[in-house]
Amino acid sequence: MTRQVSAVKVVEVGARDGLQNEKGSVIPAAVKVALIQKLAAAGLPVVECTAFVSPAWVPQMADHKEVLQETLNLSLANVSFPVLTPNLKGYKEAVALGAKEVAIFTAATDEFCKANTNCTIAQSLDRFRPIMEAAGAAGVLVRGYVSCVLGCPYAGNVDPACAANVAKSLLDMGCYEVSLGDTIGVGTPGCMDRLLDALTALGVPLSKVAVHCHDTYGQALANIAAAVRKGVSVVDSSIGGLGGCPYAKGATGNVATEDVVYMLNGLGIRTGIDMDKLLDANEFIFQNLGKNSESRVAKALLMKRREATHDTPKSRL
Repeated sequence: MTRQVSAVKVVEVGARDGLQNEKGSVIPAAVKVALIQKLAAAGLPVVECTAFVSPAWVPQMADHKEVLQETLNLSLANVSFPVLTPNLKGYKEAVALGAKEVAIFTAATDEFCKANTNCTIAQSLDRFRPIMEAAGAAGVLVRGYVSCVLGCPYAGNVDPACAANVAKSLLDMGCYEVSLGDTIGVGTPGCMDRLLDALTALGVPLSKVAVHCHDTYGQALANIAAAVRKGVSVVDSSIGGLGGCPYAKGATGNVATEDVVYMLNGLGIRTGIDMDKLLDANEFIFQNLGKNSESRVAKALLMKRREATHDTPKSRL
C-alpha cells in the first residue's frame, strides 16, 4: 500500500561521512565549521559534524574536539549536531564537550562487521550497551547505523530479515532512530521494498528508520523514492555527494543532498531546505577542496546562477 509521507527530515552527513574520506592534507577545522554553519543556514535540521575516532584510522577527524566545540559555540537554534562515537571512550569525550546526540554503527553481516570493526554483529551490540546505559542516564539521544543492508562486499546478497533484525536490535537497545545504509550502493527499489516489508513484519514503525543510500550504481534517488512512498520520513545525504565508496574504486559514494532535495520538491514533499543557500554551501566546500561536486542538480543550478549573474565561483575561506 502506498502511503507517501508529506514531509522529510534530511540528515546531512557531508561534514562527517563525506569529509572523512577526503585524501591528502587534513581539511582545516575552520573550513569544516564554516561548512556546518552554511548547511544549518540552508535549513538542514540535522548536521552530523564529526566523529570521535582514532586519528590513526581517520586522519580527517583528528580535530573532532575542536570542530564540536566550535560548532556548539555557534549557538544555532533548532539544529541538531550529532557526532559518531563508536565506543564508550569516544562517547564520554563527546558528551563532556556538550554533545546532546551521538551515533553508533554496526552492520547487517558478520563479514562486514569483522572487516570494519574487528568483531561480529553480536559483539558490536555488546560493545554498545555501556554507551546506551550512559546515554539513557544522561538524557543523550543515540542514533544507530546499520551498514550493508542491501548488499555486502564480502557476503554478497543480504537477507532482508537479517538486516531488519539488526535494526530492531538497535531500536530495542534504546536508539531513537536507525539509519539503514546501502553502503556499496548495489540496492534497487525492489530490494528497498523487501527490506522495509521485513521491518514492518517485525513490528518496527517506519517512522523509526532512515535510509542512507550510496549512488555507486545510480540507484540512490530511486531507492529513496521507494522508501518515502512506503512511509519513511528521514533521509541521509551529503552535500555535493561528498564521500567515496571504498569498495568500488572510482565510484561515487553518498547521494547528494541537492539531488535529494530537488527530487523531494518535485514529489511535493516538504523539507524546509533553501536550495539557494544549499548551493552556497556547495560552492564553498568544493572551492576549498579544489574539486568538482558530484551533484548533478548543483552543477545545473550553479551554471544557471552564474549565467544569470555573470558571476565567478566563490573564493576559498
